[in-house]
Amino acid sequence: MTIELDRDTKARAIESIQRYFDENMEESIGNITANALLNFFLQDIAPSVYNQAVQDVQAKIQQHVEDVDIEVHAEEFQYWPSQKR
Repeated sequence: MTIELDRDTKARAIESIQRYFDENMEESIGNITANALLNFFLQDIAPSVYNQAVQDVQAKIQQHVEDVDIEVHAEEFQYWPSQKR
């Protein structure tokens, strides 16, 4: 599965890659090279990040589901205990 970015996000990502190379590497890269690098990341690495994010969300949702019983639990058969005086 390839992660797709909208046009604006992709342009900003390419600019960020170019800036990273400008500030951290010995040589700059152009727009075409930055685009190719971004496409590689999106195709090869991004699915791993995406899958981990899905697992994190599933765990969070599962925790909320488990908390529902605590938050909305109603004690059963409370009529007779309340009649003891």
